Amino acid sequence: MIQVEWDELAALGLGLLERPAGGDAATVITAVKADSRLVGPGDLFVALNTGVEHVGDAAARGAATLVPDDQEAALAALATLVRSKSEARVVAVVGSTGKTSTKDILGALCNAVTPAVWAAESQNNEIGLPLTVCRLEPDTAVLVTEMGMRGLGQIAALCDVARPDVVLVTSIGPEHLELVGTVERVAEANAEAIAALPAGGIAIVPDDAPELAPHLGRSDIEILRFDRAAVRGAGHEWTFPLSRGELALTLPFTARHMAENTLAALVAYEALGLPLERAQAGADTITLSRWRGEELPLPGGGFVVNDAYNANPTSMRAALADLVARAGSRRRVAILGEMAELGQASGTYHEEIGALLDELAIELVVAVGEAARPYLSGPGSPGRHWIPDAKSFDGVVGLLDPGDAILVKASRAVGLEGIPASIEKRARAWSES
Repeated sequence: MIQVEWDELAALGLGLLERPAGGDAATVITAVKADSRLVGPGDLFVALNTGVEHVGDAAARGAATLVPDDQEAALAALATLVRSKSEARVVAVVGSTGKTSTKDILGALCNAVTPAVWAAESQNNEIGLPLTVCRLEPDTAVLVTEMGMRGLGQIAALCDVARPDVVLVTSIGPEHLELVGTVERVAEANAEAIAALPAGGIAIVPDDAPELAPHLGRSDIEILRFDRAAVRGAGHEWTFPLSRGELALTLPFTARHMAENTLAALVAYEALGLPLERAQAGADTITLSRWRGEELPLPGGGFVVNDAYNANPTSMRAALADLVARAGSRRRVAILGEMAELGQASGTYHEEIGALLDELAIELVVAVGEAARPYLSGPGSPGRHWIPDAKSFDGVVGLLDPGDAILVKASRAVGLEGIPASIEKRARAWSES
């Protein structure tokens, strides 16, 4: 982290601030952390939530400590101070689907050619974003942030801290409708990042998001668009249309929607002025965050895709299409939970996915949880099964075969992320029998 002098930190007046043992007026802070197990000399431990119970542990490890009066305000103030010391170009990745994967891809592309920092996992809220900004180093040239929204005003507040130069909108679709009401309001909330751009900033938006049109009227910023339908390829080999011509890359994943996320990241990479001829070096280092399309091979020739971190109608459709494309001659199995926070139209959205399952001829569907019942064209009918929760999965795991192509997907609250490991364990037993 760009170092912060003790006097600068103390002047913020954030709460109970204690120097490290033996610290003096020359004390400087070179990292901000919220996990007492990871701190050491030079670090500031910020006690979030129950972290106050571990202040003594952090101090014993040589860290300075802060028990904030208001933890979100304190983190915002710390990050704002660090951001003010950096000349890095900041990218804000927002949108309804694909934010975390697009951020991971863009971060890897950038870091291969210039010093870059990008958000870990889904650190995209009032806690995670400031902690990401506080990882800025003196030589950081690009900072890739992710900004989530759970209502109007949230992204604007995050932009106040990160001050992005480039905004990348991955998609606009039904998400958090219980909070914002309509897809048009989803667009409005995500467009807060575009409104926050300085004159000369760059907004990158998808061609297939007409809801953004009312928010693209600024004449003092550059608007770039990407057409996900123009991505061509299969397997690991993909070709991308960019302003300077087509670019072919070998990617570490095969899903089309991940290739589409790569196009969005490449448009941002190009907009930052980074060399396209070196993009393959970055593509070779891409590592996606957990539970975003992770594929586990199974004994017997099958596989299970762990896409259990989140779900909405757009991402569910993309994941099911990818399952069909990759399954080949394997039996296709979908283990699906609720798509959360869809408001009054939730039942309709789930019924539409149920109709898609039939249209795609998914042979075996296991719906998890009460809200997932609409996925089933007839509970108890051949190939259609319902269980009340993830803990009940052991009761249906015997329906699976070693060569199946399996998708596990739901909103995070359903807790399906452990199911792929259960399937893998079952598959090992198949191979040993």
